[in-house]
Amino acid sequence: MTKKDLIELVAKKANLTNKAARDATGSFLNAIRDSLKRGEKVVITGFGTFSVRNRATRPGRNPKTGERITIQARKAPGFTPGKTLKKVVR
Repeated sequence: MTKKDLIELVAKKANLTNKAARDATGSFLNAIRDSLKRGEKVVITGFGTFSVRNRATRPGRNPKTGERITIQARKAPGFTPGKTLKKVVR
């Protein structure tokens, strides 16, 4: 499912225009993004939890030359599915 498909589905299910559904979906996704940017956790009960995870420094290889390199530590977004979502997918 693409973002466009999601917008069309929201418009259909919520009886909204495509523009209103696009605005609502965009606002929802931006709110999640902005919360993660601030380092906050986003919990959607029954769906899952979005969080920021810290990745440690680790060794790696340059695929072009085979040279050993060090991959720097960084923050990465993460998602943990909720119990209800896991149950539905099984």
